Amino acid sequence: MSATGLSRPDARERTGSPDANGTRYLELMKRVLTNVVYEDVTHRLDHANARGNPRFDPERRRNGLDWPSVAHTMIGRKRLDNLHDCLERVVADDVPGDLAETGVWRGGACIFMRAFLAAHGITDRQVWVADSFEGMPDTDGSAHDLDRELALHRMNEVLGIPLEVVRDNFRRYGLLDEQVRFLPGWFADTLPAAPVSELAVLRLDGDLYESTMDALVHLYPRLSPGGFVIVDDYALPPCRAAVREFRRDNGIHEPVEWIDYMGVYWRRER
Repeated sequence: MSATGLSRPDARERTGSPDANGTRYLELMKRVLTNVVYEDVTHRLDHANARGNPRFDPERRRNGLDWPSVAHTMIGRKRLDNLHDCLERVVADDVPGDLAETGVWRGGACIFMRAFLAAHGITDRQVWVADSFEGMPDTDGSAHDLDRELALHRMNEVLGIPLEVVRDNFRRYGLLDEQVRFLPGWFADTLPAAPVSELAVLRLDGDLYESTMDALVHLYPRLSPGGFVIVDDYALPPCRAAVREFRRDNGIHEPVEWIDYMGVYWRRER
């Protein structure tokens, strides 16, 4: 039973593949989280990117290129499918560790992680939900040059989602329970001492150089061999610079694979 008293598909204590109902459940979760069911319009602050047309565009939604007004994730179907594939592979290969995302917006990707655990009946992994829950930090004079240039704090009307809202989103799906752990605050403050011992999947969605670097410095050492790093915003110069610098300085040579126009991932070998 979930925290809300609703039963979840295939919630037996095992780590095998879900049955047909569990598979359909995860497929439906992707459709609902991206809201291709009700086809919500793009947020008004994204109208410029949508060429002034706020109507639902299935191709932009699929590729995670719009800012949905209602959907619980903006990463799109391709990046959700990638997350699903990485989760399936770490379970199949028995890679130890929890699941984490740094930068969660409305919580959609983390909600899917928890749904995946439910569908597989996995009770010994947790989902770590790390975010400021205030939006992007103000990129003042002390910030990295690329972060100041991007100045995403100007979009905090869209990007700043309070913790209470994200918790409620988990609750709406019947997925708010003891396997979901929240890490509220700026990454530089919360991640160094985060009580995360081991990770199997680390998903980065902090956009900025400093946010990305903080997550890599403090959480990559906790990623198990065979685990996956997913970088949602690699197409953005600040994020890409942080990833390249971290990989270079730490001798990471595993190939970076593109997911779609924005995101990449790699699998840790050692």
